[in-house]
Amino acid sequence: MKKLIMSVAILGAMFAGNVSAQTETSGREKVYRATPTKLTELKHTKLKVSFDYQKEQMNGEEWLTASPFFYSTNELILDAKGMLIHEVALDSNGRKTALKYDYKDDVLKITLDKTYSKNQDYTVYIKYTARPNEVKQEGSQAISDAKGLYFINAQGTDPDKPTQIWTQGETESSSAWFPTIDKSIQKTTQEIYMTVPDKYVTLSNGVLKDSKKEGNSLRTDHWVMDKRHSTYLFFMGVGEYAIVKDKWRNIPVDYYIEKEYEPYAKQIYGNTPEMIEFFSKKLGYDYPWAKYAQISVRDYVSGAMENTTATLHGSDILQKPGQLVDENTWEDTIAHELFHHWFGDLVTAESWSNLTVNESFANYSEYLWNEFKYGKDQADYHQMTDVNNYIHNPRDFKKDLVRFDYDSREDVFDLVTYQKGGGILHMLRNYLGDDAFFAGMNDYLKTYEYGNAEAHQLRLSFEKVSGRDLNWFFNQWYFGSGHPKISYSSTFEPVKKQVTVSIDQSQEQPFEFPLVIDVYENGKPRREKVWVKAEAKNTFTFNAAKDPELININADGVLLADITETKTPEQALMQFTGSKELKSRYNALKAAKDQVGKNSAATKMVSAALKDPYFRVRMKTLEMIDLSNADQAKAFSSDVEKLAVNDTKTLVQGAAIAALAKTNDKKYLPVFEKGVGAVSNSVKGNSLAAVLSIDPSRATALADKINLEGASDKMMAQLLPVVVKNKIESQMVNIVPLVTFYPFLKFQNPELGKTAEEGFNWIMTTDSPAATQAITKLLGQAKSEIAQNPQAKMMIGTMLKDGVAKKMELLKQNPQKAASINVQIETLNKAIQDFK
Repeated sequence: MKKLIMSVAILGAMFAGNVSAQTETSGREKVYRATPTKLTELKHTKLKVSFDYQKEQMNGEEWLTASPFFYSTNELILDAKGMLIHEVALDSNGRKTALKYDYKDDVLKITLDKTYSKNQDYTVYIKYTARPNEVKQEGSQAISDAKGLYFINAQGTDPDKPTQIWTQGETESSSAWFPTIDKSIQKTTQEIYMTVPDKYVTLSNGVLKDSKKEGNSLRTDHWVMDKRHSTYLFFMGVGEYAIVKDKWRNIPVDYYIEKEYEPYAKQIYGNTPEMIEFFSKKLGYDYPWAKYAQISVRDYVSGAMENTTATLHGSDILQKPGQLVDENTWEDTIAHELFHHWFGDLVTAESWSNLTVNESFANYSEYLWNEFKYGKDQADYHQMTDVNNYIHNPRDFKKDLVRFDYDSREDVFDLVTYQKGGGILHMLRNYLGDDAFFAGMNDYLKTYEYGNAEAHQLRLSFEKVSGRDLNWFFNQWYFGSGHPKISYSSTFEPVKKQVTVSIDQSQEQPFEFPLVIDVYENGKPRREKVWVKAEAKNTFTFNAAKDPELININADGVLLADITETKTPEQALMQFTGSKELKSRYNALKAAKDQVGKNSAATKMVSAALKDPYFRVRMKTLEMIDLSNADQAKAFSSDVEKLAVNDTKTLVQGAAIAALAKTNDKKYLPVFEKGVGAVSNSVKGNSLAAVLSIDPSRATALADKINLEGASDKMMAQLLPVVVKNKIESQMVNIVPLVTFYPFLKFQNPELGKTAEEGFNWIMTTDSPAATQAITKLLGQAKSEIAQNPQAKMMIGTMLKDGVAKKMELLKQNPQKAASINVQIETLNKAIQDFK
């Protein structure tokens, strides 16, 4: 699963002061989360289902074949959430014999006809009704809802939303739509007969074996999955989709996409076959399933989900050329979910405590794909961003990667399991070397294929292949918490011609690790590799002809650590020009950001960075400079003008246009006006903002050019005042990510926060069902984050109550719109209750 990571950095200032001592289980009794005892071995699950769109229920029949796992038993215990159970029977070659059962508290206990022994199979028949709206379990920050089966616009009352049905099994929600043993350690083959209106297409795991027309414009599709996989990976999808065909070798690769986006399916998904080939070769293990399909759905409860052979994506994957020409923002997620088909689906975490063997690998697959397709700089930038997200979230510092004391199983879907876990695998790869690292992954997959495993078994595979003991690595990184917090200093002894570098760790428990140090003499780096012991202070001595101009530790950027350092602009310039690694160049650039235009070395570095081969370095540099400053304009204008027109990356062109716009110089209007007609969202959005900063009176004329769907946070902030002031209704839903959090935004950026508040009030004083629902949905996703801060909860509650008051006043003024406005009031009131 790829979590939905919201842009809620604006909450940081509110939360930073009181989260450092918190963990997901702080204030609660620690509980050991044992791997579930396996009493029964599921063998095969056969389902026949049909759907009641009016009641939003599913009629189901199930034939469940199983046997005792080890100990003999006469009982079968199944999870079955919110259901009506109509019949339970033993099925023997089609002949049914009624069985006694007890169903309460979402558990179905069935008394079998006799005591069965290990490997003695039986088949139980269950007739039932799945009622997802009766499911009591709640969602989390990672997965915002947990009712398992979802009817979207089931009655077709929303003209702007398609009618869809889809399922979400992770973590333990498959039992909301079929009785099962809802644990990751259970694996079974499956077949599903889905009866649906003939106008809809269906998708499930495995392959479509048969499709049969029924009466009343219905059709039954028969999907078969002949390889065992975990019950949480079962999937059904139903809706009006175009199916765009592709393939890898002889394996079908299908893209189920809303018809509006059909022309762009290959732009969105088209790298999938190449990804399958790359991962197959890299792992030495060919893609193991009979097909690969991807589908997107509305109102999804997370980011994406790796249902075996039928990956589910949220609607954010749906992009048009304006976004895609800049970058496919969902490509990392496409790689992530595909890689799960080895790490997660083929070999599955035996418990949620060991989720790292699923999600850390899927996270690291994003690095592998970027490295292969776009180069090491792109991969390093992606991981640097990931690791920084973890390091700057102190609430996660005290969590082990493998943890057995979580409060909710969904607590483990966090920055530690994903972002930190991916960084840990990168360190392990660099320690072992590529050959041993990928051979270890191959051994793990082949040893535990179609089964379950945990972190200890992962360690054993890497040890088996490499011949190295890895307990030291796993004990501190997998079964421990935190990371090194490092400061360093150096001294030079001219008589001995030696420099001594001292490495200090300030965290409670010291780590041991390999470390790369670049020692600069005469402007050139010499690379030294050392081993830091698990001690608070380590010293290393190197030969040096003179006092080095610069010491750059973690020069390769591999170590996951928080490093405190201060460098002069001259040292930053030396590091930037002397480093091949992206992280060292990027950090050097940031170190001198306040000296641009004041210091010649900083100015020289910026000039070099504007020509850096990696586009995000060019973008970062453009954000740092201020061309309204005469000295900077003299130094950089010519280069920025060239980037605005000729850079190969439209994102850089957009950033250059934004830099030129700071001059408010009309001589650039032709560049900006041309950019307004560009396909690229970045070029168009920044050009619009630039034109309007020079001539605000053109806002109305250019309103139809503004589209903030999929816009970056920066572009959103630039154009929010234009949208709100001119009440551009077509963009109302698109400004929701900013206006929803205006109480917090006002602390960091009062001017922007005030505009965001005006935007919220505009939505609340307008009959705006989609925007109102979008606000409450976003708040629901941020609930677990906000709930940890009483002041934040109070602020959100006050904001929502004010919104209800405005909607009530709107209702008084527009009684003819009562049906629509009352729904919005009800939605807001429900959100208020959620934040009490």
